[in-house]
Amino acid sequence: MSKNHTYQCFIEWTGNLGVGTDTYTSYSRSHNVSSLSKSPISCSSDPMFRGDATKYNPEELFLFSISSCHMLWYLHLCADAKIIVTDYKDSCEGVLALDNNSLGKFESVTLKPTITITDESMIIKATELHQLAHKFCFIAQSLNVHVLIEPILISL
Repeated sequence: MSKNHTYQCFIEWTGNLGVGTDTYTSYSRSHNVSSLSKSPISCSSDPMFRGDATKYNPEELFLFSISSCHMLWYLHLCADAKIIVTDYKDSCEGVLALDNNSLGKFESVTLKPTITITDESMIIKATELHQLAHKFCFIAQSLNVHVLIEPILISL
C-alpha cells in the first residue's frame, strides 16, 4: 500500500528596505522559513549573492536536510541491528559549481559522520549500515547529485 505524505513550509521575505526590488542592491535577501507550529528560522542568501553571513542560506539548509535524513535513518538501522550508538556528529560538505552566468548546481555532497558505538565487534556492521541508510534516506533518493559518505567509527 502506497502512502503519500504532504509537507507544508512557509517563506516570508523580510528584506524590503523601503523601496522593494527597485534595484538589485536596494533590498536585503533576509527571509524567514517556518512550518506549521514551529519557530521560524532566519535566512538569507550566501554572502557572495549579497546575503547576510550571520543567517542560514538555502545551500546550507540543503546540506542540513541531507545530513539529518541520513543520520536519522542510520540511527534507526543501528537500533534495529542492536548496535548502540552513543554519539553522532557530522561535518558535511557540498561543492557548488557556478558557470559564468551564475547558473550552477551542486557537484558533490560529502557526509563525514563520526559515530561512537559501545561494541567494537560491531564496527564493520555499523560502517556497512551507512550504505543502507543512504538507500532509505528520502532526501538523498530525491537528489541529482552524488552523495559520498566517509564515516569514522569509534568504539568505547
